[in-house]
Amino acid sequence: MLKKALAVSVALLAAAPASAELVVYTSRAEHLIKPIIEAYTRQTKVPVKMVFDRNAGTLMEKLRAEGANSPADVLITVDGGNLWQATQMGLLRPVNSATLKANIPAHLRDPKNQWFGLSVRARTIFYNTDKVKPSDLSTYADLANPKWKGRLCLRTSNNVYNQSLVGTMIQSQGAQKTEAIVRGWVANLAAEPFANDTALLEAIGAGRCDVGIANTYYFGRLLDKQPNIKVKAFFADQSGRGTHVNVSGAGITKHSKNAAEAQKFLEWLSSPAAQNLFADLNHEYPANPQVQPDPKVAKWGKFKQDVINVSVAGSKQKQAVMLMKRAGYK
Repeated sequence: MLKKALAVSVALLAAAPASAELVVYTSRAEHLIKPIIEAYTRQTKVPVKMVFDRNAGTLMEKLRAEGANSPADVLITVDGGNLWQATQMGLLRPVNSATLKANIPAHLRDPKNQWFGLSVRARTIFYNTDKVKPSDLSTYADLANPKWKGRLCLRTSNNVYNQSLVGTMIQSQGAQKTEAIVRGWVANLAAEPFANDTALLEAIGAGRCDVGIANTYYFGRLLDKQPNIKVKAFFADQSGRGTHVNVSGAGITKHSKNAAEAQKFLEWLSSPAAQNLFADLNHEYPANPQVQPDPKVAKWGKFKQDVINVSVAGSKQKQAVMLMKRAGYK
């Protein structure tokens, strides 16, 4: 799929005359973003300089400290919470692009068009195939049911992905109901919360717990290494709001010196020709609904997304952190 997408992209984009250099600040892993940047440069002749920092908060503080002197044109990071925070820090500018609005659904972009989701990850339920039947599963809330006592695994509460999930639950279900659910999760834990999703998924496969919540792309990575692991994905809340999703995304910096080219870059990233380049490398879903996911990802099945705007993950983040602390979720 990746090679095919690249071939299509080459066919669709004619070589353009060299433009001023673009500077991209990104917290995404270099091996995931570098091939995409290089493809853009090959096709457009626009040179791109990349500045990496895996800590999104540190990178955004750098951008704020630089102010009008910043060389950055584009910020690429993960999670609606981080992207929302960038808007609150005044780091991004609105982008009036019919192309981006057409390619990226409203719930996957900033309400004021300051950033746009470019790939989607579902944070959903995973289960041990020897111990759990799909018919046993339903919703995130059901994982608080006493039937899961001693059977549930979670990642630590200080992780932004769990904060985003709980934040959107607060928005859609209210704080009181959400806190009751989180307290139920804590009561059902089979082990102390895990430091990362991969360790959690491996624990499910090993039978240390029967169910857990993780991002789909971690599952894809694990399958590459352990194709026979006894773990499968179950898409939560399909009879209700749908499965919680989050994004990796990008916006044009407030003080960009090359905003016109930066907009062309974002539009290219949102196009069908480039979407698989962005999503496939990390086992993610394209944000553009016109584009099919990689066959490995498609095997997990189609699902209904919760269409609450992902910016809620940021606006409710502080409340989510306080709620989880009250509930004893470490």
